Amino acid sequence: MAVNLQRRTLEDSPLEEPGLQSPALLRLRSALPQGFQRHIRSARELDRDLREAQETEATFRTAVPALDRLLEGGLPRGQLVELVGSRTSGRFSTVLAALAAATSVGEVAALVDLGDGLDPAAAEALGADLRRLLWLRPHNLKQALAAAEMVLASGFPLVALDLGTPPVRGGRGVEAAWLRLARAARAHNAALLVSTPYRVSGTAAGVVLKAERARAAWQGESLPLLSGASSHLQLEKQRGRLPGQTEELKLTLGEVPVPSSVPRVKKREEPVEWVEDWEPLRAAGGIRY
Repeated sequence: MAVNLQRRTLEDSPLEEPGLQSPALLRLRSALPQGFQRHIRSARELDRDLREAQETEATFRTAVPALDRLLEGGLPRGQLVELVGSRTSGRFSTVLAALAAATSVGEVAALVDLGDGLDPAAAEALGADLRRLLWLRPHNLKQALAAAEMVLASGFPLVALDLGTPPVRGGRGVEAAWLRLARAARAHNAALLVSTPYRVSGTAAGVVLKAERARAAWQGESLPLLSGASSHLQLEKQRGRLPGQTEELKLTLGEVPVPSSVPRVKKREEPVEWVEDWEPLRAAGGIRY
């Protein structure tokens, strides 16, 4: 009877302030051996801890407000998010912004760049910390999928896979690999963003977004100048939510400075000229030379 009364008191007695323990909980803990005392929690404490864990761990926030709003907080951890769009939709800019948001706050991230579209100067101008970015440049889709699975297993909290422009090289016969990649993201609770010109992952994607073709924005009357572009992100698939929701994606233009530590390419066919040793990307094999 005493135990039942104590349980009712523990459940019914509210805490005075978050973080303070009720007298009933203190009495219960004091009656137990020391090794068990720290494992006794009230229902209110457990509920608060679970809600805090879900808020901090369920999503990976990006620097793209439209993307975070559409996904209700950011990229869902443990799922494959497929972002579909043409080359003028702002798809790759969205990937760069997500990578910049992660690395600028001390996280490490990986970019599997099948499309070979990364401009290190542009990424650094967006705020990316290149010392925390692993840049992988595979030759075909099978290599790209294997590389993404490898870095997920290595513990990277954010992995982006960009497939470039169509046609995707080696895009046939890899259906099972997409499912394996999605399982790897779930097993390691990582955010996986796949940027592609058309749907490729099939049923493996937990979330599918589509970026519309961007529309140019001009400023000035007598001599209009291109100031940026705007597009829309549309939710096409996510469990528990109705498809069709949209958010406006705004893109701005500006000059990107070239830092002294960035390798300069004079022409497409010429090798890379090293201005200064760029160890992070060289170690990652991100630059071929």
